[in-house]
Amino acid sequence: MNFNLPHLPLRPERPRKNGVTMVMDKGLSLRQAENFIDSSSEFVDVVKLGFGTAIITKNLDEKIRLYKEAGFKVYLGGTLFEAFIIRDMFDEYCSLIDKLKLDCAEVSDGSIVMNHEKKCEYINILSKRVTVLSEVGSKEEGIIIHPAKWVSMMNKELEAGSWKVIAEARESGTVGIYRSNGQAHTLLVNKILAKVKQENILWEAPQKPQQVWFLKLLGPNANLGNISHDDVIPLETLRLGLRGDTFFAHLPQSLPKTV
Repeated sequence: MNFNLPHLPLRPERPRKNGVTMVMDKGLSLRQAENFIDSSSEFVDVVKLGFGTAIITKNLDEKIRLYKEAGFKVYLGGTLFEAFIIRDMFDEYCSLIDKLKLDCAEVSDGSIVMNHEKKCEYINILSKRVTVLSEVGSKEEGIIIHPAKWVSMMNKELEAGSWKVIAEARESGTVGIYRSNGQAHTLLVNKILAKVKQENILWEAPQKPQQVWFLKLLGPNANLGNISHDDVIPLETLRLGLRGDTFFAHLPQSLPKTV
């Protein structure tokens, strides 16, 4: 903090279990990555090299090194994992993780149909090598998964070795846990929270109203993902109650709301 201001919520220091911010890198240049690290590193926990961008991003090794030196967990997007799996190249995927010296991996099935036992097998194998995040939910608009199935899949994936289960929303925030207009499926989210520990879930929330919704529901230390690199500071001020949307969230009742 550059100066003192009372009545701000406590934010845990890294490595965090709660209040995690996952940023999606959709192809930043090295210079952009350096600027992002310079401005926001202490507020970021995880960086996902979104979808299949890693295969065409310039200076990939150097960028991964920068992110790891900044203290971020770094992993390849789940869509790239699925691209390897559909080609029957799981061993090659594991070799790629080793080659890139990654300490994290995502297992997802949002684009392809995968037997859930097989998905948990992939999670278990990878969890013995790296930290695993697994993603639950379809990337296809209009596909509805029953809340009980969400809960079952999340808990089984955590048992298989996932560090966090990601609630799918895509980078658009219009599928999975959200309706096509970006509003949260409130009943679904509440049913998930009733059966899965909050600290084990990372909610994809690329849109500001979605971030506000989860912070009001879960407090300043909600785990949020698919955050744009230039939205990290704005999100942190939302967490702290320093934007109009969450301004009164952490102030004591004794303080007047009008002056």
